[in-house]
Amino acid sequence: MANYQIITDSGSDLSSRQLSELGVVCVPLYVNFRNESMADSVDDGIKTLYDGLRAGEAASTSAINPARWAAAMEESLAQGKDVVVVAFSSGLSTTYQSAVIAADELREKYPQQKIFVVDSLCASLGQGLLVWYACQKRDEGLSAEELAAWLEENRQHLCHWFTVDDLMYLKRGGRVSAATALVGTLLNIKPVLHVDNEGHLINVAKARGRKASLQALAATLGELGEGFDNSTVFISHGDSEEDAKYLASLVKEQYGVKEVVIGYVGAVIGSHSGPGTIALFFLGKER
Repeated sequence: MANYQIITDSGSDLSSRQLSELGVVCVPLYVNFRNESMADSVDDGIKTLYDGLRAGEAASTSAINPARWAAAMEESLAQGKDVVVVAFSSGLSTTYQSAVIAADELREKYPQQKIFVVDSLCASLGQGLLVWYACQKRDEGLSAEELAAWLEENRQHLCHWFTVDDLMYLKRGGRVSAATALVGTLLNIKPVLHVDNEGHLINVAKARGRKASLQALAATLGELGEGFDNSTVFISHGDSEEDAKYLASLVKEQYGVKEVVIGYVGAVIGSHSGPGTIALFFLGKER
């Protein structure tokens, strides 16, 4: 068994059951909702959050600070383990930078052990899928150093393609203009977006209607996934499981995907993308 611990954050949107099965430690971001600060999660309370967002309630989010990263890392370091951290995209959060600060401080205290902090350049179950692959490589016998190198070499192949149901959430986050959001809503235009090489959200195309936007997501797997093992892909949803299942059926029927792992968009990311978000994650030749 590898003598190192893989640590990620809740930006990965992995459930507590998945984290336990993978043997991964998760440090939560936080979301402020209904005057309470709660740990980011895809488990308890996630439907309550989405119900509140649909009703017009607001939520704000906060990243992980260096102290909380250090506490999580030190628990493993104190047991004599090395650490590999897979952090939420630096293009979307300061969480990665905080992990770097914590690691630099801990290297002085634990000079005999290795700490690797990888900017996943990923989000939601895209980050979750990268962590999933990391665990497969760990179980294949890669050392901590080899795994960190593998992650940095392959993170640009982790494709993130998604659509949202309500453009007003992207408007609030500054992703689209007020005019674009208004016209798109009136004309039932659904944007197709992805996460680029720097880990930022980029608006790529438009589809007329929900079904067309989901079909457009499936088509990206055919365009970009050739030559990669995509027998397992991940799909995340903003409390819209039926649409996620429809997308799953498309990629299975059209591209022979054997297993689709479906999960929620977590509280932090969902607060910005809104209810109805659907995202598809897979390995591809480019993002």
